[in-house]
Amino acid sequence: METTLFLAIFLLLLDPFNVVSANFEGDALFAFRRAVKDPNNVLQSWDPTLVDPCTWFHVTCDDDKRVTRLDLGHAKLSGYLVPELGRLQRLQFLELYKNDLMGPIPKELGDLKNLVSLGLYQNNLTGSIPATFSNLSNIKFLRLNSNKLTGRIPRELTKLRNLKILDLSNNDLCGTFPTSGSFSKFAEESFKNNPRLEGPELMGFVRYDTGESCK
Repeated sequence: METTLFLAIFLLLLDPFNVVSANFEGDALFAFRRAVKDPNNVLQSWDPTLVDPCTWFHVTCDDDKRVTRLDLGHAKLSGYLVPELGRLQRLQFLELYKNDLMGPIPKELGDLKNLVSLGLYQNNLTGSIPATFSNLSNIKFLRLNSNKLTGRIPRELTKLRNLKILDLSNNDLCGTFPTSGSFSKFAEESFKNNPRLEGPELMGFVRYDTGESCK
């Protein structure tokens, strides 16, 4: 016990900023751990009493011990996403695909400005796509397909200039899909199998959908 306490104090004196950041991010990840069921114990190593989460399985950190990746695809997790995940400011890859996650996508995920890839496909997520995703200026891969998402596609997302892969197919989105900005390069394949999605907006020919009657 004394040895553990001495080590914690030593690390704090050595680099207090990194230790505080690591604990802060560990708390955010453990909030997610509490919100999900884990029948295969893939999160068994997520011990909140450790100095930082960089030793946890499925978590990758940089040299400053800040979390950069969370890889939990196909892990048979069920439960909910939590807004605390938006605190992982250096996160580049958030891969939670092929699980049984449900409920809404927290708007706080739009705070992850270093995010390159967001993989939430093949879950049971509901609610709308957060307009805050327009803040993900570095994102290249956005895959939200095969969920139960509803509402319109936020036109703000057309500002995402680095977006290379977009998949919103197999949901229950409605209205029309934007064809301006970065969305101009995506074919209808990215939006297929949304029964209430009427097709591309035709600026100058017909009124584009504002989402007012789209719920």
